[in-house]
Amino acid sequence: MSLIVTEIRDHLLLIKLNRPEKMNAFNRQMLRELAEAYTQMEDDPEIWCGLVYSEGEHFTSGLDLGDVGPAVMKGGDLFGEHLVDPAQTGGRLRTKPLVFAVKGYCLTIGIETLLAADIAVAAENTRFGQIEIKRGFIPFGGATVRMVQRCGYGNAMRYLLTGDLFSAREALRIGMIQEMTTEDPFDRALSIAETIASQAPLAVQATIASVRESIIDGEKKAMANLLPVARKLMQTEDAAEGLNSFLERREAQFKGK
Repeated sequence: MSLIVTEIRDHLLLIKLNRPEKMNAFNRQMLRELAEAYTQMEDDPEIWCGLVYSEGEHFTSGLDLGDVGPAVMKGGDLFGEHLVDPAQTGGRLRTKPLVFAVKGYCLTIGIETLLAADIAVAAENTRFGQIEIKRGFIPFGGATVRMVQRCGYGNAMRYLLTGDLFSAREALRIGMIQEMTTEDPFDRALSIAETIASQAPLAVQATIASVRESIIDGEKKAMANLLPVARKLMQTEDAAEGLNSFLERREAQFKGK
């Protein structure tokens, strides 16, 4: 049985966590299938955006430690260099945009994959937690880096060092998520993902790359590369289509060229 189910809708890849009877806890199979889904998104030129959501009441209760723990302790490679690591701590980098829809519990690896994505929408009743400190170890999926970047030092340490659960409203306040809804978060996340997937994909990917460069290599280098990237994009068919659609007052029909 597949623990990750994918569906292509136009230029959008839907990625569903499909282990609801285990509260979508990630075992090795599920982690690898998620990495394979991300790789599918990267390798298919007709997929321009991804949306991660879940079956059942909970997004994920975190890692299935009985299954994943021994592999991590032995230093085993869960993904390999050819697959896109969903937490982006190794393997291939993700270049295409990714939106999350979360509900119920979103714990440990759920937060870390969310922090490695671009936009997250959460149901009002979602409870978040980076609880590794309560088990005697630290997050190894990037939370000690990205939570500080996204939420600020004090906010990150408040929850990294206590392991306390916190609400969707608190996650919104500290910037971990971008929207909170009383409805099904899938519907709102889908609307956002569909909007992103309607944009010129080369421009979207260049935007992600520029933001990532500013975080990793610093603002000065990212600024220096902006004009060359902009000039390159201006020579694309999509840029011409974008200008023509504006002048003709119609919706642009981008082709990713």
